[in-house]
Amino acid sequence: MSRLRSALGRSRRTLVGAALALAVAAGTGGWAAGTAQTAVTGPPPGAAAWRADHSLGLRLPDPATAAPAEVARFFAALTGRQQKALAARHPLTVGNLDGAPLALRYRANSLALRAERDDRLARATDPAGTLQDHRQARAAARRYTALLAPGRRILAFDPRGRGQVAEVHGDLAAAAHTAVIVPGSDIDLASFDRVRDPYGTPSGMARSLRAELAAEAPGTPTAVIAWAGYTTPVGLGPDAATGRLAEAGAPRLARLLSGLAAVGARPPAVLCHSYGSVVCGLAVPRLGGGGLADLIVLGSPGMRRDSVAELHTRARVWAGRDASDWIGDLPHVELLGLGHGTDPTDPAFGARRLPAVRAKGHTGYLAPGTDSLRNVASVVLGRYGAVR
Repeated sequence: MSRLRSALGRSRRTLVGAALALAVAAGTGGWAAGTAQTAVTGPPPGAAAWRADHSLGLRLPDPATAAPAEVARFFAALTGRQQKALAARHPLTVGNLDGAPLALRYRANSLALRAERDDRLARATDPAGTLQDHRQARAAARRYTALLAPGRRILAFDPRGRGQVAEVHGDLAAAAHTAVIVPGSDIDLASFDRVRDPYGTPSGMARSLRAELAAEAPGTPTAVIAWAGYTTPVGLGPDAATGRLAEAGAPRLARLLSGLAAVGARPPAVLCHSYGSVVCGLAVPRLGGGGLADLIVLGSPGMRRDSVAELHTRARVWAGRDASDWIGDLPHVELLGLGHGTDPTDPAFGARRLPAVRAKGHTGYLAPGTDSLRNVASVVLGRYGAVR
């Protein structure tokens, strides 16, 4: 009888949660309808020109179908001069091609950013453009100029849509410990490293984590990738309540991780924040159990998985949420495509607990001085006994 009452209680809570999810979606649908995003998918920009290039007398690997390991083998067979020639002719393709040599991708993205910056500067003074066109062009040129600052290592750059970018903090090729930051909603090229709310951005989180790694393990080479490589939801509308954008982003994240393995980088700890954990939940099972050392989810609305077992990964899975994070008030259900399912911090999910007592709000998990930052650094460094 007690088991029956418990089951009925769970069913009732699920129905109530589903009703709340539907109410939230219905209540936000009116004002958020205009925020629906078109996901950037498919191969890198310029793929058609790349496929048609026979200048080396070789068939180039198809960016849409070639696995990162195949891409890595292709570039390994080329001379340095041949590699640089391809990067010069197809910077947007090479710069976004998982499996291509890291240094070559940095070089290609520098070329692509310069070309895009010069194009926007020309548009900013084009007499045929409106004042708004000119303002938008100048803003884009400033963003591209910032990414071109000396010392920055841009691993991916795609100007399509709201813009996507990935940056490496540290020497990825030499790093003994690595991490990948997968952000949530409202992140794109313009907000990648904004000054306001810096620890809610992939760039700010990456800088803070790398500084903590250096403090905890001085002299140990580390690298953190700030990855804004998928189209994120804007606001709290239907995009944030469904898995549509996560389903489009998951193959891109899986390909990034496969690409890191193909170029010999250490398996990273993948840190998934907010809606980014939905992306991770859909991406990780694509990796066949490997591709990462640890999976950390913070401030998660759910992963569209009911348990760690459904992630089909050999990585350790960690979950944390601070008491002041508003996302804890959302119903952790999934019904008719709305909601993202089980709370990863629920013991029944099976994740290891990552304490986040001193974090503040939804975007403060990697703020300096927090226990959550220290604990994430301990996981990245493999010091699991220090997580407390």
